Amino acid sequence: MQPPLTVLLAAPRGFCAGVDRAIQIVERALEQRGAPVYVRHEIVHNRTVVESLEAKGAVFVEELQDVPDNATVVFSAHGVPKSVPAEATRRELDWLDATCPLVGKVHREAERHHRAGHHILLIGHRGHPEVIGTMGQLPDGAITLVETLADAESVAVPAGARLAFVTQTTLSVDDTAAIVATLQRRFPSIEGPRKEDICYATTNRQQAVKAIAPRAELVLVLGAPNSSNSMRLVEVAAGAGCSNARLIRSADDIDWRWFDGIRTIGVTAGASAPELLVEQVIDACRARYDVTVEEVSVTREDVQFKLPRSLSAA
Repeated sequence: MQPPLTVLLAAPRGFCAGVDRAIQIVERALEQRGAPVYVRHEIVHNRTVVESLEAKGAVFVEELQDVPDNATVVFSAHGVPKSVPAEATRRELDWLDATCPLVGKVHREAERHHRAGHHILLIGHRGHPEVIGTMGQLPDGAITLVETLADAESVAVPAGARLAFVTQTTLSVDDTAAIVATLQRRFPSIEGPRKEDICYATTNRQQAVKAIAPRAELVLVLGAPNSSNSMRLVEVAAGAGCSNARLIRSADDIDWRWFDGIRTIGVTAGASAPELLVEQVIDACRARYDVTVEEVSVTREDVQFKLPRSLSAA
């Protein structure tokens, strides 16, 4: 007889509207233009998604110089510096921008603040593609990166500068709130975004993890190590009462010794992880335990983003 195991399934979880749109752009481009379609960087941070698109004819490259002339190229959901579409246009490539519209909103905010004469503080993680893309919307020196609370306490700004801040869309809601509060204390006149920069999907997935973590003895987060929103879910779970939170790429990463003595686990997935991976984890648990699945929902999502006109028209 199998031992009992309760699986608390966080909802919402997995794909967000921006990720879904980006994948559809590559798939639709393959249907309409034919293979190969080149993609600059991982379209989203998930190997399962990338390998699925590769099987359909997508070719993933690091930079535009790796894309041959006369090819179709898609820019990833994380956004790109302005120099990238400018170079693609110069080379007369057939390019499609899969930047998440909510990342695009941050780009427009940064440009608006810059036009108004503000120096911009960007709260985000150095080296993340989204941060590189946002900083690349403006001239060098127009944006200063703030990564941590300690940075917020010590960041130096140009003398006499009017200030504004924007944020990466996939940060910890709680950590970012603390950084913003510090910046507002140090610089009382600093301007913020008209609407929250951290995207709805990041916020909802963190709230869902907070709902399951206090009841779980182990939380499994499906995602990739280079996925900011997935890594934040691990941190949020730990902060919300389950210190035993682990990031896994798939069911193959599970060490079943983690389950010794455990009766209740939580499962969620980052915004770039397909539901198939969640199903595989539950199936793997069912092979070893008498599983009861309880979905814990904090909200329903019905957000959809339109495809680029050149694809939807066709």
